[in-house]
Amino acid sequence: MRNVVLGIVPLILLGGCGLLGYEVREEVDGMRDVVPRVEVESGQNQEVVEKGGVSESASVNAGNYQKNIQLLTSSDYLGDYAIEDDVTGTEVRVTISGGERVITSNALPNHETGAFPNPGNPNEITAQEKTWTLPLDPTYTGAANWVRELGVAINGVKLEPETAERVRCASGEEYKVEAIQNFVDLGLDQNNAHVQPTGEYHYHGVSDNVIAFADKGQDLVHVGFAQDGFAIAYSQSGAYSTSYQLVEESRSGTDCVYENPQETRDVEIAGTLPDGTYVTDHVYVEGSGALDACNGVMIDGVYVYIISEEYPFIGRCLNGEYEGSGGGAAGTPRGARPEGPPPRGTR
Repeated sequence: MRNVVLGIVPLILLGGCGLLGYEVREEVDGMRDVVPRVEVESGQNQEVVEKGGVSESASVNAGNYQKNIQLLTSSDYLGDYAIEDDVTGTEVRVTISGGERVITSNALPNHETGAFPNPGNPNEITAQEKTWTLPLDPTYTGAANWVRELGVAINGVKLEPETAERVRCASGEEYKVEAIQNFVDLGLDQNNAHVQPTGEYHYHGVSDNVIAFADKGQDLVHVGFAQDGFAIAYSQSGAYSTSYQLVEESRSGTDCVYENPQETRDVEIAGTLPDGTYVTDHVYVEGSGALDACNGVMIDGVYVYIISEEYPFIGRCLNGEYEGSGGGAAGTPRGARPEGPPPRGTR
């Protein structure tokens, strides 16, 4: 049994009256998390309203960014909420307090997954203990600091686009293998996700199940939160093109080897053309698409990260103030080199 508990949504009520119920759908496309019962909690200083609405006190605390994201997406996941699923084991709780959004999760997805372990991924999905503390009103800086994890989906599963897989060359080049490619089977399932040795399930790209779960009938579907507090969304029309292009110059590197615990193989690198197999196959070309180096965009003055069907799929950097909570070293986004010669692998 799946149970969703929604608290107040901290946004301005644009119309309609408050309701003590919530529309229940018996089935969501491709999901096991059917919704037989949905409860709405209300506590001190909270007002239960129609979906998408908000109490007046909540809107004051939330700030303009929250209101604007709700207007763009009609999201139900901007206030306090919890997701509990007896079938999948999902346990997520989100609370709003003191200008922060605190997300606690066991990182078990609330939808069907592929079989794990599998031939390309020997790891079993296990429950984790995860906590994210994010600002409600993020601050845009445009600094584009690289991070390992962009953020977390609304179902409490992390978004981590890159991998630890490498091709290393005796001549000094090192190529990081993308998750979504045809070079090596990394065991991705139908959600563009797989499992780390720690047992943590995580997304490398678009998950149709997450989109179906969050879809409110708008083009922009609110699917998660970045570590700097900005919203993460998916455009159902593909309205926002990415600004990364394949490098035109051929790769360099001799005596190259790919190795993982399951196999070792020689890889021909020198003279091959970039095709998206490696992170450095793409280069950011400013202004070539609608999205910036972090796969974000200003929409009516509101900054949003976009998960895309094309590279980089999930952004690799943050454009907001970010204190760092396990996302990896900060720096220029990898591949974001609008000036100078094309990259030939990272050394």
